[in-house]
Amino acid sequence: MRGGALPPALLFAAFGLALAFAQRRSLLPAILTAAAIAAVLSFVPIGSQWADPIFLACWISVLIAALSVHLPRGLGPRLAIVLAIDIGVWGGAVIAVSGKPLDLALSAPWMLLALPGGWLVHTKRQIAVKVLASWLIAVSLLIATLQVTTPTPGYVQDHMD
Repeated sequence: MRGGALPPALLFAAFGLALAFAQRRSLLPAILTAAAIAAVLSFVPIGSQWADPIFLACWISVLIAALSVHLPRGLGPRLAIVLAIDIGVWGGAVIAVSGKPLDLALSAPWMLLALPGGWLVHTKRQIAVKVLASWLIAVSLLIATLQVTTPTPGYVQDHMD
């Protein structure tokens, strides 16, 4: 789960699901904020020694965004922007440390899950959005846990050296 467009895509998907519960007027500013910050940071040269903390922060941000679908009143405008900044920073950092800037173009559209998700929430079918968010919670917890535990054979290529 390192490199390529998959980690930022899961991050942006979790953000899109969180935005499904936000006020409609918050969608565009939040999406543009996250995309702009990620675009700028994806071109910043970041050394590979920062990969582990950046990926851990990415998975924690996926967890936070996915958990926010359970807020009683959804994301307010301020919280949507704060979360957008977080998502943009870690999405751009993940791409900068292990991907190519083109990965942003492949992963950023997942934020648009806010549109069908918002329709599902509006039509009282929000359970589908919460189930998808729960899947992202499970994935991010699994990956973050694997990252902080002692590497197991097969997880790191050290046994092939």
